[in-house]
Amino acid sequence: MKKLILLFIVLAFNAFQLNAQNEQPEIKTDSLSEVVVTSTRIDLPFKENSRTINLITATDIKNSSATNVADLLQQVAGVDIRRRGTGGSQADLFIRGGGFDQTLLLIDGIKMDDAQTGHHTMNAALPLEVIERIEIIKGPAARVFGQNAFNGAINIVTKSKVNNAVSVNVEAGSFGQLNGSVTVGSNLENSTHIFHAGKMTSEGYRYNTDYDNSNYFLKSVFNKKAQPIEMIATFFEKNFGAENFYTPSSWGFNEYEETQNSLIALTTKFKSERLKIQPRVYWKRNQDMFLLQRDDPNFFRNFHISNKIGAEANASYTSELGETGFGVDMSKVYLRSNNLGNRNRFMATVFLEHRFELADNRLDITPGVAMTYYSDFKFNAFPGLDIGYDITNNLKAYGNVGYTYRIPTYTDLYYNGGGSIGNPDLEPEEALAQEVGLKYITPKFSVTLAAFNRDAKNLIDYIRQNTDEESFTATNIAEVNTKGFEFDAAYNFKLNNFNQTLAIGYSFLEDDILDQNPELSRYSLNTLKHHFTTRLSTKLFKNISQNIVYKYAERTTGQTYNVWDASLVMALKQVELSITASNIFDADYIESGFTPMPPSNVLFGLRYTFK
Repeated sequence: MKKLILLFIVLAFNAFQLNAQNEQPEIKTDSLSEVVVTSTRIDLPFKENSRTINLITATDIKNSSATNVADLLQQVAGVDIRRRGTGGSQADLFIRGGGFDQTLLLIDGIKMDDAQTGHHTMNAALPLEVIERIEIIKGPAARVFGQNAFNGAINIVTKSKVNNAVSVNVEAGSFGQLNGSVTVGSNLENSTHIFHAGKMTSEGYRYNTDYDNSNYFLKSVFNKKAQPIEMIATFFEKNFGAENFYTPSSWGFNEYEETQNSLIALTTKFKSERLKIQPRVYWKRNQDMFLLQRDDPNFFRNFHISNKIGAEANASYTSELGETGFGVDMSKVYLRSNNLGNRNRFMATVFLEHRFELADNRLDITPGVAMTYYSDFKFNAFPGLDIGYDITNNLKAYGNVGYTYRIPTYTDLYYNGGGSIGNPDLEPEEALAQEVGLKYITPKFSVTLAAFNRDAKNLIDYIRQNTDEESFTATNIAEVNTKGFEFDAAYNFKLNNFNQTLAIGYSFLEDDILDQNPELSRYSLNTLKHHFTTRLSTKLFKNISQNIVYKYAERTTGQTYNVWDASLVMALKQVELSITASNIFDADYIESGFTPMPPSNVLFGLRYTFK
């Protein structure tokens, strides 16, 4: 394998000599400050927002050495992706500690929460080829997004500019990985379309870790000249060996899982000089089949189908007093399950916020509230407040405070099996969170520093009465305090007239379970206490770019690990060749549960674009 890598590098440098005239378009280094964050009702440029928000741009994605969203998000300090294997087959999403049910994923602002379990959050993640950027909103976000945005939210924004082109991608590498995809863009007179279809397969890096995953994506905009209507349709299917995903090897099980996740949504926008209204209807479906013994479906089998049908309208109005954002979101959830039973739930949330700008527009104050109703839980209201002050044109101080919440999933309430027992008497989780920060943004240099605190009550933990008891029962624990700080910086510079980027991030997290015996609890036993990331993206020649990514992690269990990834990309007119090396120095580590992560591996890629 080392000889193949060396050969690829030699060919890359030779190709530079032959194709030096094919210089790629220069990437703007100041685009970050121009990006408008669209995940909230009041659209604001990234620079003016009074929250901690990380942006992963299309350029960042290209330079990330990542092949899927789960691997990409791992490079953001404060975001903990706990994977169970390769190819993005199974991964849990955490922001600033907490649980995997406490972070909301959105696709173009559409909420992708699943009533069954947060384990399915990342099943809705899109292929990288169709993503324009990713907005990561850290801290309490319930007043902006509602349910599940307990510790933050991640909004995946799909591409809107479409060129008439067809791109074909083929990849092969370690563990028998074979990936193929095609992406089609069509820009017609009165409509635009993006279609993507992909297939990812692997024999697995150890026993019973094979996978066969498919993904399909379609985004169309109709009636462009009059009243544009946007349609998004997705379908993702993942079939994978789940060895030790949920149980230790000593139990002797041979786990297997199949999931399907689909979405169809229709959105339009009405806009005048002062008023903007964006209505949307959507249908989200998730299917999950789990076997404890892969070759014996009758031994233990879980089968769940959840459907969520929703309608929402978000609006903003600009007046002399500032900008007002308001909206309503209604949905109905249907669950059919052989373990959790047949369940129905109606949900409704009303949002209201207003942004005041004072002191010659240097001071912004944004109070807001979300009021929610659930047919099986009581009515709640969750207020919050954001404050920001522009010290200079490039330096901003900000702070926010807010209440946040999460109602139990159906797994928390009713599950029975695999050492876990649900509890139908659970109460919703609640927390009061605070944050203060500084952000400095210029075309060449950007830095964000934030400190946060969260005091939570009724957090759902799985508890056992003594160490001899094997089963854990879902329980509301009394109190949990979480505090920490984060630092992110990026430096853009030129070398030999080419853009280079050095990005660094660090987060510290202390997650204390108060009055709780850790030996009798499953909660937060694997929190990412120290997280350091850095990425160096360099371009020394017109055709060739290199990326090196380093990640250091220390968890509360005391486990530490260092992981190095790298990629090399060579552009030859309509052809792009790539090599991605993951876990280069063969680190031995576990991110979640009992599943060791893959050893050193390599993936070779070939992309051809027909124009």
